[in-house]
Amino acid sequence: MVKYKDDNLDMAFSALADPTRRAILAKLAEGEAQVTELAEPFGMSLPAVSKHLKVLERAQLITRQVDGRVHRFHVNPEPLQQAKSWIEHYQKFWTEQLAALGDFLDSTKKEK
Repeated sequence: MVKYKDDNLDMAFSALADPTRRAILAKLAEGEAQVTELAEPFGMSLPAVSKHLKVLERAQLITRQVDGRVHRFHVNPEPLQQAKSWIEHYQKFWTEQLAALGDFLDSTKKEK
């Protein structure tokens, strides 16, 4: 079975459940950004964006670099890799199960 920490995986999926946070991650995948840059496309206040950023930080999906008053954010790919591994494990499982079901259905058709 795939090894993962339950809490980390739960927090990652919970953070990714929100479309605003997914959009923030997509923006950060292009490179580092500051809060004001991340807030621009959403038309929401800086405190609202900061709340989304804190959720992403708690899930360890992003990191914060502080230079004086300037906060820069970066994507941390490790939790996404853990989620990907978990998904791939179950994708393989269900692919095998559905293939076996297909084989069984094919064999029952031939018998009739």
